[in-house]
Amino acid sequence: MDCLLGLDIGTTSTIGILIALPDKVLAIASRPVTFSSPQPGWAEEDPGQWWDNVCTLIPELIKKSGIKASDIKGVGVTGMLPAVVLLDENDAVLRPSIQQSDGRCGKQVAELLNEVDAREFLNRTGNGINQQLVAAKLRWVEANEPEVFKNIRTVFGSYDYVNWQLTGVKAVEKNWALEAGFTDLETGGLSDQLVELAHVRREAVPQIIDSHDVLGEITASAAAATGLPAGIPVVGGAADHIASAYAAGVVSPGDVLLKFGGSNDILIATDRARPDKRIFLDYHLLPDLFMPNGCMASGGSALNWFTRTIATGEANNAEQEGLTLHQYLDQISADIPAGSQGVQIIPYFLGEKTPIHDPHARGLINGLSLNHDLRHLWRALLEGFGYAFRHHFEVFNELGYPTKTVYASDGGSNSRLWMQICADILQKPIQLLKGHPGSCLGAAWMAAIGSGLSTDWHGVSKFISPGEIIKPDRQNAAIYNLGYDRFRATYEAQSAITDKSV
Repeated sequence: MDCLLGLDIGTTSTIGILIALPDKVLAIASRPVTFSSPQPGWAEEDPGQWWDNVCTLIPELIKKSGIKASDIKGVGVTGMLPAVVLLDENDAVLRPSIQQSDGRCGKQVAELLNEVDAREFLNRTGNGINQQLVAAKLRWVEANEPEVFKNIRTVFGSYDYVNWQLTGVKAVEKNWALEAGFTDLETGGLSDQLVELAHVRREAVPQIIDSHDVLGEITASAAAATGLPAGIPVVGGAADHIASAYAAGVVSPGDVLLKFGGSNDILIATDRARPDKRIFLDYHLLPDLFMPNGCMASGGSALNWFTRTIATGEANNAEQEGLTLHQYLDQISADIPAGSQGVQIIPYFLGEKTPIHDPHARGLINGLSLNHDLRHLWRALLEGFGYAFRHHFEVFNELGYPTKTVYASDGGSNSRLWMQICADILQKPIQLLKGHPGSCLGAAWMAAIGSGLSTDWHGVSKFISPGEIIKPDRQNAAIYNLGYDRFRATYEAQSAITDKSV
């Protein structure tokens, strides 16, 4: 049996999948990840925990699937992008990873804007000058943690780190390098000049590798730690949102994915790159296509915060109903009308990334009165993310990207209430998916391509089937049009009075 292993180094969990060609999922397993926000706008995780999770997951997957470890013929790893992992000269991790949703480097972004021609940078790199850039994050480390900065010898991402643990080979996958701001879009290679903006040694950023290219093989030490056979190939891997969209069927220009994970993502396939500072530009996993996209700093992480801090009193009720707390909140909020009777939540709890790129943005609850309760707040939170998706749709359309077929994936897509809210706000049908386990499937298929077990770039579609289509309720269109206008205006008003010193 020819099997492939896919690993997803996610924001809230590490997920593993074992698949057998041509179309069978053998096992899926996950382990939680501790997300830390020690100061406002900060987002950090422990790379060691990712590796510990991988070492635990792989034996579990092999046992659950009933296969032999020798049946595994390739490994692909995906993860959030661009998380920043720093190693010293002894390859020890210097500090917790700075996550893609981290917004601490506003001052450094301003510095870069003063030093670099923003339009020229955008056209050269495909991405604007914002808090996503690794140069800005590293300049923050330089200014605030000088002892850490002077010891930096390697800079790479979350899945790059796990790939190195597996193979002993350091590289950065091409979309990490692109969103980091280190790639010259015209040549597709790392630019010495762009890396210099980060104030680190050029050699600190490893070679670029394509998602399906073989990076190396499982080492003896990795084999001992994970139970994998030594010598099987590991491919370059993929950014989690790109891998998820690819597996979901976003393969033709105009296809859109709404990805409901720890952070919410929106991605569109296109055959033309139109760099714009409001959104991110990535390569598609399919050759000759691009995947412009947006990422909200929070998503599932905000919902988890809500259940952990505001809705804890409902935990017993949810348990009695045999539901998770998220499911229970959906159930009791289903009868609250569209617009949440005037309650609105701006979900910028970690600042916000696209399309506003404002690290100083903050979450806001607006319109409360004494007739409102927990149900209104929960629905308003779901609506807030729906409005944020609509903002991205506007940007895509302004850039000439048609928004045709809309898919939804990952954990949040299991919420029927949230999907109906998004369909109503966007006034577009949303195609749900059956059997989509997330980004790990796309990573596993890159391993299938890279190892030579398959030459069918569209073969990943055999694992997933279409689910329900959520049709928009036209009666809610006017309510949500007004709500969207209010959403945008509320942020602008809030921004004018936000204390940007914290």
